[in-house]
Amino acid sequence: MRVLAAMSGGVDSAVAAALAVEAGHDVVGVHMALSRNRDQFRTGSRGCCSIEDAGDARRAADVLGIPYYVWDLSERFEDTVVADFLSEYEAGRTPNPCVRCNEHIKFEALLDKATALGFDAVATGHYARIETREVTLPDGGRRTVRELHRSPNDAKDQSYVLAVAGPERLARAMFPLGGFASKDEVRAEAAKRGLSVSAKPDSYDICFVADGDTRGFLQSRLGSRPGSVVDVDGEVVGEHDGAYAFTVGQRRGLALGRPAADGKARYVVDVQPATNTVVVGPAELLSVDRIAGEKALWFDGVLPAAPAPQVGPPSLVEPLPLAERVETPASPAAPRPLVEPVETPADVVPDPDGWFDAEVQVRAHGVPVPARVRSVAHLDDAYGDGVPEDARSASSDADGVNPSASAMEIELTGTPLRGVAAGQSLVVYRGTRVLGQATVSRAWRSAASQ
Repeated sequence: MRVLAAMSGGVDSAVAAALAVEAGHDVVGVHMALSRNRDQFRTGSRGCCSIEDAGDARRAADVLGIPYYVWDLSERFEDTVVADFLSEYEAGRTPNPCVRCNEHIKFEALLDKATALGFDAVATGHYARIETREVTLPDGGRRTVRELHRSPNDAKDQSYVLAVAGPERLARAMFPLGGFASKDEVRAEAAKRGLSVSAKPDSYDICFVADGDTRGFLQSRLGSRPGSVVDVDGEVVGEHDGAYAFTVGQRRGLALGRPAADGKARYVVDVQPATNTVVVGPAELLSVDRIAGEKALWFDGVLPAAPAPQVGPPSLVEPLPLAERVETPASPAAPRPLVEPVETPADVVPDPDGWFDAEVQVRAHGVPVPARVRSVAHLDDAYGDGVPEDARSASSDADGVNPSASAMEIELTGTPLRGVAAGQSLVVYRGTRVLGQATVSRAWRSAASQ
């Protein structure tokens, strides 16, 4: 196969390219220049995409004996990843720029350009596995599916940030490091091949905020916007210079003027961009057991899910025979319409109400927790008990959600999660396998748990 190897200048992408060459592929290396004003050198583990990184990638390509090019994707990066980062924080949400970079740059701009140039696949240094297997469909037929799985290296697993690419694009991706159980093994492979990056430090910070000062970066782009910090009763307890610089679950840097009455620490429990207000409260208000996710996508092909019941108090919503459900039009005075059949992984069979058991993860290195998950056709269908009607409509309107887009509804069945913020990526797993992905729209505590 003709393979385009994305080479960042680090050890992972260099070894991935080497393994692709040794597998017999026709490999070309490319370094993506993502910054408009790149630094000459990196500072240890901070940042990436410097001129030094491009040089390291070139030297690795020379050792491997493959052609090497630098592609300037800085404008696309600024218009998608950086713009999303700014607009999400400005809207009171918490974005993950690595997820957006995979979505818009590595597995869109880079992959599309590679395909146009006749490459069969793009190889990257991500820690994840793609597995192919046969599944039996409900009608007895057989089909081959490609699955995204976690890496055996738990500390470096990147399936969480890759899930947003979706099955179609990942079908043209190669992850040669998928079988490595440790970073030390990868460094040893680099040293064995004479790659000078074998001991190069990993980069950890947001690549376009190389000094690690996210608040400073946001203020430089969004400006000073003084406002109030209030407690859950609405009493002013502090001031801030921009609500965009705060995120749900944050404890440090609040600069509160007075301690809580009980002396306990307070956390950001809500960010209200419309009024430029930051709301703080006790830790227990951060615990949630319900999550609604927007812009959902599923892996492994699709299968229509069972129709879910109407949303509303059980005593007011009586199940109807299927024929009556189809023939009876919804009216403004009637309970909300049925959740439309949507698509879920082909071998994940939901129960009659559309639910199936899985695990969900809401942070790149978070712990997956058990949950019940179902697909719903509209975001409002994912807002169950505990979310007032005004909060549902306000969230949908403020977030610019397309009401026709698919969504997810999640009920945590084990320990509640803390500090789940709108804008975070939510990935659904079953064991090591990725089932689907969505962006958190809202998280809340169900009425029963309050």
